[in-house]
Amino acid sequence: MSLLVTGGTGYIGSHTVVELIEKGHEVVIVDNLSNSSTRVLSRIEALTGVFPTFIQADICDAKAMSDVFSQHDIEAVIHFAGLKAVGESNEIPLSYYQNNVSGSITLFEIMAKFNVKKLVFSSSATVYGENNISPLDESMATSATNPYGQTKLMIENILMDLAKSDTKWSIACLRYFNPIGAHASGTMGENPNGIPNNLLPYVAQVAVGRLAQLNVFGDDYDTPDGTGVRDYIHVVDLALGHIKAVEALNDLQGCQPINLGTGNGTSVLEIVKSFKAISGKDIPYAIVPRRVGDIATVFANADKALTLLNWKAVRDLNTMIEDTWRWQSQNPNGFE
Repeated sequence: MSLLVTGGTGYIGSHTVVELIEKGHEVVIVDNLSNSSTRVLSRIEALTGVFPTFIQADICDAKAMSDVFSQHDIEAVIHFAGLKAVGESNEIPLSYYQNNVSGSITLFEIMAKFNVKKLVFSSSATVYGENNISPLDESMATSATNPYGQTKLMIENILMDLAKSDTKWSIACLRYFNPIGAHASGTMGENPNGIPNNLLPYVAQVAVGRLAQLNVFGDDYDTPDGTGVRDYIHVVDLALGHIKAVEALNDLQGCQPINLGTGNGTSVLEIVKSFKAISGKDIPYAIVPRRVGDIATVFANADKALTLLNWKAVRDLNTMIEDTWRWQSQNPNGFE
């Protein structure tokens, strides 16, 4: 199958591209490089033997996106492109709505114009808001506590309406939890521009000496050690979930929300302890006030993914941390 992958040079996108190529799919990547680098393309080639087609463009640019579909025979789209930092979204909400929501609408309009109506959308567990009790399942009410989550929820609602309006659409909205880890080779991993917003790349950069200490946002949650509990999933398991979703699009009807998670929760301090044990490095940390919009405990019920996609996460926490450390220790400055 010939696939367009928006945001395909990013963390999750690049790992998914590797798995797509290894499964024999043809890939066209569109990315504006706002939080990624073209250096990942040579890493993809080293792993797969294929240098993927890459187009630097923004999903908000209707002409550029139309040109992509005119020049390539696209059969389905995996849509990762979007701003993704919760804290930042509170500071620059208009940028998040413009990029994530308006950009997605532009993409969907172009897809409809070219009669490409198979889509896997990168959603998030943030759409469950703060009132549901874990394990979270797809039947629960949705809401959002920050602009980032609002953009994901708005796009899901747009896709629900789109699928109702035209039964030819087949859409998987993959609500995933907390991706961590890296390719087992150590050649690809999470490489955020600037200071990391997510826990594991921050911990890894402390361990490798790029950052002085980790800030732990709150230690007074109703959890075993007072720190936030999350469902951490290996990025390769997550990538394979996207492959399964693409392969299921012919059979999926309408717009289906589907959780991708392990069903297990791990606290921030448990992550720090495990990372220290595996890396042999000290991880200095300081307890700081909670962040607005953070929730105590979030983990998935992933039964629907098993039923609809025949997918289940298989890599354990130790593997996630080992692969993260292998990537960071071999590439202390990322792709630079």
